[in-house]
Amino acid sequence: MVLIDGKKTSEILQSEIADEVVRIKELGGRVPHLAAVLVGSDGASETYVSGKVKACERVGFKSTLIRFDENVTESELLNCVTQLNNDADLDGFIVQLPLPKHISENKVVEAINPQKDVDGFHAVNVGRMVVGMSAFISATPFGIMELIKRYKIETSGKNCVVIGRSNIVGRPMSILLSQKGIDCTVTLCHSRTKNLKEICYQADIIVAALGMAEFLTGDMVKEGAVVIDVGITRVRSDKTKSGWKLLGDVKFDEVAPKCSFITPVPGGVGPMTIAALLYNTLLSSKKEVYQ
Repeated sequence: MVLIDGKKTSEILQSEIADEVVRIKELGGRVPHLAAVLVGSDGASETYVSGKVKACERVGFKSTLIRFDENVTESELLNCVTQLNNDADLDGFIVQLPLPKHISENKVVEAINPQKDVDGFHAVNVGRMVVGMSAFISATPFGIMELIKRYKIETSGKNCVVIGRSNIVGRPMSILLSQKGIDCTVTLCHSRTKNLKEICYQADIIVAALGMAEFLTGDMVKEGAVVIDVGITRVRSDKTKSGWKLLGDVKFDEVAPKCSFITPVPGGVGPMTIAALLYNTLLSSKKEVYQ
């Protein structure tokens, strides 16, 4: 069983990006510039955005953080998006989700210029991905595909089951895994799927992305399967100093011994998200997606 190290892979990818930034500077080019818009003071969002700013510093990007109070109006936030769309010095930006309930997330995401949508959430980028055109791929699907590639996991002709149909992970994963060059035969499962246990047991590759702690158990996985655990749920624990621990969608102790490859939680898919955002920003600065 090979434990897929997302933290190490993310560090390697960020190092590659940093090397590219050095080359850009040597050629007299402008370093990539990423901006993040943060509304309110949600703890998880604060941590994530702080991680993005630090990552920009590590790889040599210019970064900008724009803060709004949680009472900001939708029109004020949309005006900010318009300004960022028109900022020629800016290669990409993200509006950190979730947003307060009085603001339409769809309206904000769709207001972002697709050419600066380095989160890969805009319908134009999703549509380009679906038809196989170059696009900004959202962070989690990008991270999973990068792990599969760098660990040289065989995909051609393999049966793949994706559990979960969210627009951020499940649906795009099913599309990316079925594209030419990857060539999986994909089954997309969800809460209404019948005989899920039997379907999973036939899979060579399982991507668990439904957000239910330890849902995938040992009796659902065949010997030699590849298991990618996307879920992350915080549960109470009397065995940790914080009183909490993180669990994935996979019951790791049962499933891992049967796997050829498996991602842990934490330390698997999660660390790849920031690397994916930096990679998309680099692509945007080099005009390699929208030419």
